[in-house]
Amino acid sequence: MIQSLPMEVHTRWMNRCLEIAQKAAGHTAPNPMVGAVIVDQGLVVGEGFHPGAGQPHAEVFALRQAGDKAKGATLYVNLEPCNHTGRTPPCTQALIRAGVGRVVVGMIDPDPRVAGTGVQTLKAAGIDVIVGVEEAACQALNQAFVQRIIHQRPLGILKYAMTLDGKIATTTGHSHWVTGPQARAKVHQLRAICDAVVVGGNTVRYDNPHLTTHGHSAHNPLRVVLSRRLQLPLEANLWLTTTAPTLVLTTPQADSERSKTLTASGVEVIPLPTLTPATTTQYLYDRGCAQVLWECGGTLAALAIQDGVIDKVWAFVAPKLVGGTQAPGPVGDLNIATMTSAKQLSDVTWHALGDDLLIEGYLRAVPQ
Repeated sequence: MIQSLPMEVHTRWMNRCLEIAQKAAGHTAPNPMVGAVIVDQGLVVGEGFHPGAGQPHAEVFALRQAGDKAKGATLYVNLEPCNHTGRTPPCTQALIRAGVGRVVVGMIDPDPRVAGTGVQTLKAAGIDVIVGVEEAACQALNQAFVQRIIHQRPLGILKYAMTLDGKIATTTGHSHWVTGPQARAKVHQLRAICDAVVVGGNTVRYDNPHLTTHGHSAHNPLRVVLSRRLQLPLEANLWLTTTAPTLVLTTPQADSERSKTLTASGVEVIPLPTLTPATTTQYLYDRGCAQVLWECGGTLAALAIQDGVIDKVWAFVAPKLVGGTQAPGPVGDLNIATMTSAKQLSDVTWHALGDDLLIEGYLRAVPQ
């Protein structure tokens, strides 16, 4: 009989799984981030994380490192081991062959190909299984993966920076910079864990952004521009694709010569039958994206909210006042006439970043 251990011991090693799983942040889509740790008599004998789709899972790397020491040991993993053959063989069989004595699982895999069968297979083989250690943290780590599986679309995050009076730029369109360096660094870190970042044509024309992680990570998201007719500048930072890839989504009515020019510079140009936040999100889902960041202007932000593709908001607020009735705000017209119909955020958190404030929350439906 394998020795019983206090819950704080299981919590400690599960947190280690979460820590190493994040080493692959931004690289695993459409797969989840997973870390595994094998412990024998209080000592780590093997650990590993899943580096990306098509590569071995975290449990395999941990078993390779542990070798014979895995026999009778405890394996910790933040997501239920897979029980099917996909791009890689089932991890449950690898664990059974290795003779591990116990498997501690953070959360059940929502993928219907697994969905509890991994745990059942391990138990049927006589392995002691514990489920639900640090489950909330495990769910939070892979919320984008869960979103893809359950709702068949990427997790959408709307990010914007505004002044205390709700402006994202002055009346002249000048916006560099609304927030300070700590807030901007936080955005770069957010991009590092996203698969794509979306803007509209106006953002390219007026802001000329880079939309990279600015050295905070080796991973840069796919930069996506929405433009129905390709009325875009000939020169822009986004057309420099040696640092990060750029995709322009457009329509069949787009300027064919401009499409050829962009393609020649290394930009991928894809026409969609209709170009909306919903069709964009579907395209990015089909492409394998799990987490999409919207860094667009107010008009496109409003359309994305109305299309139901925004799940979370990151709002940076700077202690500045610029005034101006014509100065743009972060969200355009949502056709909301009463305050009781306002889009309400839930699970709200607040973070101070230098003089600026970051407000995070999830969009939810207005109660009827």
